[in-house]
Amino acid sequence: MATAPCRTQLEQRPGHWLGRFDAMASPCEVLVETDSEQEARAVLEAVAGCAWRIEAKYSRYRDGNVVHAINSSAGRPIRVDDETADLLDFAAQLHQLSDGLFDVTSGVLRRAWRFDGGQQLPDAELIKQLLPLVGWHRTAWRRPTFRMEPGMQVDFGGFGKEYAVDQAAASARALTTGSCLVNLGGDLAVARPRRDGSAWQVGVEAAGAAPGQAATLIPLRSGALATSGDAHRYLLRDGRRYTHILDPRTGWPVEDAPRSVTVVADTCTQAGMLTTLAMLQGRQAEAFLRDEGVRAWVQR
Repeated sequence: MATAPCRTQLEQRPGHWLGRFDAMASPCEVLVETDSEQEARAVLEAVAGCAWRIEAKYSRYRDGNVVHAINSSAGRPIRVDDETADLLDFAAQLHQLSDGLFDVTSGVLRRAWRFDGGQQLPDAELIKQLLPLVGWHRTAWRRPTFRMEPGMQVDFGGFGKEYAVDQAAASARALTTGSCLVNLGGDLAVARPRRDGSAWQVGVEAAGAAPGQAATLIPLRSGALATSGDAHRYLLRDGRRYTHILDPRTGWPVEDAPRSVTVVADTCTQAGMLTTLAMLQGRQAEAFLRDEGVRAWVQR
């Protein structure tokens, strides 16, 4: 299984250390409140190592991992480890909670869609051909054995990064008594309050603005934050923007979806679940979030 070069960078900032690395095709960082460079570096290496491990194990773009084994099983039952079993349990729960809208088997539709910012739409006939390969109801999951019909695929991308954030934050918490903020490509979690009781200030990128331009600053003292949106993955055709969030029932992008949804919750996995479920609601996203009673920001 090929892996990318693994490098970390650490620098001291006023009041904390800032560590940087790349994972999951995203710039990542960890902020650590400690006076010890050795401790800060240990936290950085642990957080980066956690992100790289989960990426190597669950990326759909890599051969030789558990996702590749499942997707190349050709209808044979696959026995999975406990961590993967937990993720499959979560996938089943999300499918039920969303009335089938959140479906980890819809990743097979990427054979048709290329959300590269261009204007090329897929052939409707190809999407029609792929739809029989989409559907959690076509799988058989009885822990620890998973089976699906030949040609089907699973993709944990809908919550994999958020899961990695929570695991990385737990690793950081075990190594330092100071506050720590783990940020994996805009999905993040805070481990322990800051010394002076202040909040970490988190910027949410403005939809349609230049990269790095924040639409709002969100103070975060504890918990986690996740954002789902189409800032970097979309198609634009005849003035219409097509989001990368697909409706597994039709194979086409969700209509009237927000440009982005940001949610604060106890864990990043929970926040990410709510952002994606809101995006899948299309024009009803705001109503869904109000009903859930969560702190949320929607951009259209």
